[in-house]
Amino acid sequence: MKLTIVGAGPAYTRRAGRASSCYLVEEGETRVVFDIGQGSFAALGSRLAPESLTAMMISHLHPDHHIDLVPLRHYLRWGCAPGQRLPLHAPVGLRERYDVLMAEPDFLGCLPSAELELEPGERTIGQLRVQIGAVTHVGPSFGFRITPAAAPDGPGLVYSGDCGRVDDLLALVRPGDTLLSEAAFGALPNEPAAMHMDAGEAATVAREGGAVRLLLTHVLDDAAPGAAAMARRTYAGPVAMARPGMVVDGLGGG
Repeated sequence: MKLTIVGAGPAYTRRAGRASSCYLVEEGETRVVFDIGQGSFAALGSRLAPESLTAMMISHLHPDHHIDLVPLRHYLRWGCAPGQRLPLHAPVGLRERYDVLMAEPDFLGCLPSAELELEPGERTIGQLRVQIGAVTHVGPSFGFRITPAAAPDGPGLVYSGDCGRVDDLLALVRPGDTLLSEAAFGALPNEPAAMHMDAGEAATVAREGGAVRLLLTHVLDDAAPGAAAMARRTYAGPVAMARPGMVVDGLGGG
């Protein structure tokens, strides 16, 4: 199983080339993208043909995690063969927001989501097994544990989405997992009301959950300096800042 960081930027940035959250997970012929924030469609499209994806999963309703569904939708509708579809697994309410925003009923019609609305549980998508856990953020928000479907009890990848409570994420992490965790506040003092984590909290999840690797992502620009060092004070395993183009292969033992 392979992870590619397509975008790892924060909710806002003045730095060119920092696409927001977008993570590609591949196992065999299965390709699933988790979140598609601003600027990430072009970065994704430079790596693969978007119509080759198996599915799209959206962690929550904040637009910095899904707004590039707009260019993806346009591409599927106008840049592909007629009838091109891509299953969309997303929280309830996402489709309606786009219908209102774009003043066009069924705007995301080429991204069907009937019976695919996210809720806690497990689902198999091609050669991947995805465990979905509710996390504390704003509205319906979810984190994910992803493993090869052929080895669901083996080590995997945990992606936090946006999460404001350590315990929520700990419920997903298993010993041997790689943890891809948001740490919006990085090395800065956390603001609990914002319902995000800092680097120390992400490191606590990695340590207590037995993760073998910690990747910090979605970190505010001003909070990034010192974030990895802060995490290393709590967690003894490898720590890295997620960066576009970063590839982690061999996850799940394959």
